[in-house]
Amino acid sequence: MKNLVIVESPSKAKTIQKYLGADFQVTSCMGHIRDLPKRLGVNIEKDFEPEYVVDEKKRALVAELRKQSRAAELVWLASDEDREGEAIAWHLADELEIPPAKIRRIVFHEITKPAILRAVKEPRGIDQNLVDAQQARRVLDRLLGYDLSPVLWSKIKAGLSAGRVQSVAVRLVVEREREISAFTSTSAFKVTAEFDVDGKKLVAELPHRFATEEEARAFLEKCIGATFSVQDLATKPSLRNPSAPFTTSTLQQEASRKLGYSLTRTMKLAQDLYEGGMITYMRTDSVNLSELAIEAAKQQITASYGAEYSNPKVYTNKVASAQEAHEAIRPTDFAVRGAGATEAHQRLYELIWKRAIASQMSAMRLEITTAKISISTMSDMLVANGEVVVFEGFNKVYSESTDEDTEDDHRKMLPPLRVGQMLNFQLMKAAERFDKPAPRYTEASLVKKLEELGIGRPSTYAPTVATIQTREYVVKEDRDGWQRDVRTLTMQHGAIMRTVTAENTGAERNKLFPTDLGMLTTDFLIKYFDEIMDYSFTATVEKQFDEIAEGDLPWTEMIRTFYGPFHKHVTSAKENAQREQGERLVGVDPTSGKNVYARLGRYGPIVQIGEADDTEKRQKGLTGGLSIASITLSEALELFRFPRNIGDFEGSKMDVKLGRFGPYIEHAGAFYSIPKEDDPATITADRGIEVIQARRKVLQERTIKEFAQDPTVKILKGRWGPFIVVGKQNVRIPKGTEAETLTLEECLQLAAQQAPAPAKKASKKATTATSEKPAAKKPAAKKPAAKKPAAKKSAAKKSAAKKTSAK
Repeated sequence: MKNLVIVESPSKAKTIQKYLGADFQVTSCMGHIRDLPKRLGVNIEKDFEPEYVVDEKKRALVAELRKQSRAAELVWLASDEDREGEAIAWHLADELEIPPAKIRRIVFHEITKPAILRAVKEPRGIDQNLVDAQQARRVLDRLLGYDLSPVLWSKIKAGLSAGRVQSVAVRLVVEREREISAFTSTSAFKVTAEFDVDGKKLVAELPHRFATEEEARAFLEKCIGATFSVQDLATKPSLRNPSAPFTTSTLQQEASRKLGYSLTRTMKLAQDLYEGGMITYMRTDSVNLSELAIEAAKQQITASYGAEYSNPKVYTNKVASAQEAHEAIRPTDFAVRGAGATEAHQRLYELIWKRAIASQMSAMRLEITTAKISISTMSDMLVANGEVVVFEGFNKVYSESTDEDTEDDHRKMLPPLRVGQMLNFQLMKAAERFDKPAPRYTEASLVKKLEELGIGRPSTYAPTVATIQTREYVVKEDRDGWQRDVRTLTMQHGAIMRTVTAENTGAERNKLFPTDLGMLTTDFLIKYFDEIMDYSFTATVEKQFDEIAEGDLPWTEMIRTFYGPFHKHVTSAKENAQREQGERLVGVDPTSGKNVYARLGRYGPIVQIGEADDTEKRQKGLTGGLSIASITLSEALELFRFPRNIGDFEGSKMDVKLGRFGPYIEHAGAFYSIPKEDDPATITADRGIEVIQARRKVLQERTIKEFAQDPTVKILKGRWGPFIVVGKQNVRIPKGTEAETLTLEECLQLAAQQAPAPAKKASKKATTATSEKPAAKKPAAKKPAAKKPAAKKSAAKKSAAKKTSAK
């Protein structure tokens, strides 16, 4: 074999193989081949030397790659162009024991034939500075988590974890929730008037609001019998410029707002599009486009919309430390309007295409008109604003959305007006409006906040947000709002009418809420590890990683500076911190006279009637949106009314219970959610039977196929297409397979293929043996020499970098 090319994924290998001739064999390493072991894996005494071990599942793959690399004349390491990709290349070179003379490191930000061939013509060596930056992040996060987690286990709850970025992300959600809880909403009355201008409605508004209903009524009374005329008209031009092309975070935010995609889903779809050669690399802080891309966009815009819509421009990064400062996310070919294997891929590609094209288009030109309307009975004036689009510009293709809710998203066009014109009055309203607290975070807006604070990087946003939910520090869910009265005064035909209507408020959809565990853990970490929880500390660490990547800071020096003070804090917390349960006295149980507490229990938040040493104490877990901090006495006592038996059906009991996701009926081993309109405390047996039968009907309509030989196996209709259920396991059906034709044996075979591997429990003896003999650890002498940009380094820096590369 002449040339072996190693990439990270099989799909990328398949695409690249098409562009390279028979002299090249392209294979995949399936991501990282080795990492730190499950134990600490960092030798603190030896200047934080990390120990790397090959993933057990990849040993056969590594053996095969080693065999292929020895047979090849040249080995081309083509992992991704960011720090993680550079580290993967370094680990491959080291673990496969590839002689430095055989190594060619190539990078590309798009998988197209010109980009791949250009990369092959311009190979370089492994950039040890990038490797060291990734290594510093990995070692620091391991030290922090390994030292902090046991403190949390002993002081709060077993199984907890802490992380440099994840704990700060949880803090943001906790602080926002407390800010909302402490917020007291106030109202004011907004006055608007409607006029008829030659059959068209004109709406004007009073610039200020009234704090009380009495003040609003007094204003409306003064307007009874008044005449209204146009006092002044002002028109001025306005420009709206397009947004820059997508970075990782802005793509995640916009895909969430426009398409409803989670961060994880967005990145998975973008990865597929990138590996299929459809878009550029999807982990980037950069808003830059290459000269070739700008020219290609210009040609596409001119051909599709006309030369007047083209306005080529270069964008500047807002993120000064942009680690992956290559190109923004864009299509590899602007002539391709649609791409992707599924509708979800196609929708994301269309979003990327539109944003990138719009970024190179002309500004939207508008005329903003402001009309001031006088009131004959007073000096106050009403104001009407409107706009006219003179030239669509980029808005012909794309309009960016926002997270903020506004009462008037767009100004409407005003009817023709002239100064001195008398207006035909229709009615005037003074409507009560309530101010709002800062909104709860969505996944996308949390990423935006992290980016603003300089915390995390493109490769860490989605994993961080996913981790804090997996660890149950934060939940993403919908919550119902509540109703409140809204007062409105309407002046029409010389009379004022008062109405009170009910409006829903406070409803949330797909928002992030902190759990009791998240709040308690955050409070503990702030109390004993305030520096780590400080936003500026986490941002400073990111900057230090950037300095390491530039070769300006030895990575071991950075770790050493951090670890000394941090380890002292850990020791102090172990010795002095009190065990935290977040206990709160809720009230007194009127039946028993015992205190009622809310606190964190072994398996989560609970309410308890009686003291800790009371042998007859009673406990119930908190459900739904209840929390230790806010649960009331009535809500706590309500929990003790369940489970509640409401009768029998088909020979089995119907028990009403409260669960994490709301009340439900348990019957014959099955669970049936109780609709929101039913009260679990009063639901009857007849209504319970109706709920069960209605749910069964829905399930029956979803069922494609059942098997009498094994009732636990079913083929069902799902949101994304048919799937198999085997017991509690959901099983994917391969593309192109007709669900109706699957046999029981085929379903069970697919289930076995997709079953998760059972976790292996290492014995104490085995663990000890492993720690004594780290067989997969590689000696420093075998590490390949790194090629570094000579212009960036002094002799001293080169010497320091060489020393750290052996760590």
